[in-house]
Amino acid sequence: MNKPDLSIVIVHCQTPNFLKMCLGSIFETLSGINYELIIVDSLSSSGTRNLIKERAPGAKLIFSATNLGYARGVNMGIKQAEGNFVLALNPDIILTSGSVEQLLAYIQAHPDIGILAPQLRNFNGTVQRSYFRYYQPLTVIARRSFLKRFSYFRKIVERFLMTDTDPEKIQTPDWIMGSILLVSKQVIAKVGLMDESFFMYFEDVDWARRFWQNGFKVVYYPKVFAYHYHQRESKSGYGIFDVLINRKTRWHISSAAKFFLKYRNLARAANLSSS
Repeated sequence: MNKPDLSIVIVHCQTPNFLKMCLGSIFETLSGINYELIIVDSLSSSGTRNLIKERAPGAKLIFSATNLGYARGVNMGIKQAEGNFVLALNPDIILTSGSVEQLLAYIQAHPDIGILAPQLRNFNGTVQRSYFRYYQPLTVIARRSFLKRFSYFRKIVERFLMTDTDPEKIQTPDWIMGSILLVSKQVIAKVGLMDESFFMYFEDVDWARRFWQNGFKVVYYPKVFAYHYHQRESKSGYGIFDVLINRKTRWHISSAAKFFLKYRNLARAANLSSS
């Protein structure tokens, strides 16, 4: 069997209905690509395992009785990948006809791109904001509190969301939502895998930052799109009190703290080495 051009890595955790739709879109739309499918199933149950084996009999399967976290799941899939390119995919993504082929053609024609992602749309056709500038500590505070109602903090949020840009035009943001990312195995070998110290959230922010630091672009490519069932699961609607009742809110804030600390320490180390 020939080496695949593309390895599709799906990290799944207890959303079988989404996974069924995602797999269906893969099989319906990827007809002209030699690809392999790798499914990493966290908190795996017998029902989900049977579903995967029935719907994707040729896939490489990694089952875990525990929640691996997104970064570790993606890394496990990449380590199994034989393709020249890896498409990391959330199970709540629905691919559209020709989208992956066009993404592959574009990244192959632009070897300076490290991460490439399509436009994301809601199921009603509206565009999701999926590309961003880096978080600052005040960004997290403003987005999770009443402060965003005030002009100063609203501008911080708008800058983060890149509302000054046109989502119908190609952008080179600081980072892109990790729901669907196309990357080169060759570039991953230079940049490294996702940082598994981020159990959930900020692994995509950190990865993009490392691609930029290694001289590779992060590109949002709206010439093609995928549908995405996007829920801010770390936000329950109770503002700062979300941290008390929502475990994913605590994961998000913990990951934010790790991110800010990591790059503060790196900046400090760089200053010391240059002094």
